[in-house]
Amino acid sequence: MSARIYLSPPDIGPDEKALVADAFASNWIAPLGPHVDAFERELAENVGAAHAVALSSGTAAIHLALRLLGVGAGDEVFCSSFTFVASANPILYEGASPVFLDSERVSWNLDPNLLADALNARKKTGRLPKALILVHLYGQSADLDAITSLCEQHGVTLIEDAAEALGATYRNRPLGTRGLFGAYSFNGNKIITTSGGGMLVTHAAALATRARFLATQARDPAPHYQHSTVGYNYRLSNVLAAIGRGQLRHLSEKVVRRRAHFDYYKGTLGDLPGVSFMPEAPWGVSNRWLTCLTIDPAQAGTDREKIRLALEKENIEARPLWKPLHSQPLFASASRFGGAVSDDLFAKGLCLPSGSSLTDPERACVAQIVRACFPQAR
Repeated sequence: MSARIYLSPPDIGPDEKALVADAFASNWIAPLGPHVDAFERELAENVGAAHAVALSSGTAAIHLALRLLGVGAGDEVFCSSFTFVASANPILYEGASPVFLDSERVSWNLDPNLLADALNARKKTGRLPKALILVHLYGQSADLDAITSLCEQHGVTLIEDAAEALGATYRNRPLGTRGLFGAYSFNGNKIITTSGGGMLVTHAAALATRARFLATQARDPAPHYQHSTVGYNYRLSNVLAAIGRGQLRHLSEKVVRRRAHFDYYKGTLGDLPGVSFMPEAPWGVSNRWLTCLTIDPAQAGTDREKIRLALEKENIEARPLWKPLHSQPLFASASRFGGAVSDDLFAKGLCLPSGSSLTDPERACVAQIVRACFPQAR
């Protein structure tokens, strides 16, 4: 069996290795240290945020954002439905109730029209949500102008889940800084990685200071260990931050490479019947974290799952699109607005190998196997 082709593996280079060696040479191995401080500064500068807090995961970033807002039992938090479960799990951590909103077709992200309907409905009951967790899906921006306007109109705090969207833009502006908080993920499959890690960004200095306090077990200022509030072990280690610094130096190159994968797949497979690719919304530039397409079985003579299994048979990883959260057993009792668009995308959608280290021959192999699944292309 040939070496496995992964969906989005880490892509590590000499800069990362040199910076990790520096961390070892200085013996800054434990959490915190100069690479953490530098990574926060460099990431904040890259996205245009005033402050950044390096954390153990993107999930931790969302959780701290909700914690800092005082979200708790009895509160509702609106959330994109078409996303990974980590976007909404922190709502449950705080004992609040998620309300899921469907996507629109232009970007596959949260539908502003549904958001307007949902906010108006909640306004009539006197129970507006405490926050909106807005996901920028698969590296593409949601319609931020429309959504931020609605949030401001109704006094709802916006949290941008940009876990998949570092390096993407909305009207030439990096994602994650329009809301009060932005969250990024550096998991092993993301466009840059620290193996595991995340970042919370904000323009508010006091909130960043409080986030660092909570993320470091909420230790009170004292010569001994004293704690007056619940804290979390959420800080990123100095070694992992060193990896992140090296990765961040090459972010633009990684975006270029992933966008090239998308263009190749679209050019090679776009003529197949029933195949459509994730559109690029007119308001921004996607980082094309993953190349996503949909297959209409009625036209294609095949379906998403047959293609996925054909790739798996050749030791190639492909994955269905996110199963909408409103259809997850965990959230069976949650309220929702819409659902048909993301349900349809999930039923027909597939993610193809898209990592920045994917070689041209590997990419051609993927495309060849996909084409062979279509009766008309044989």
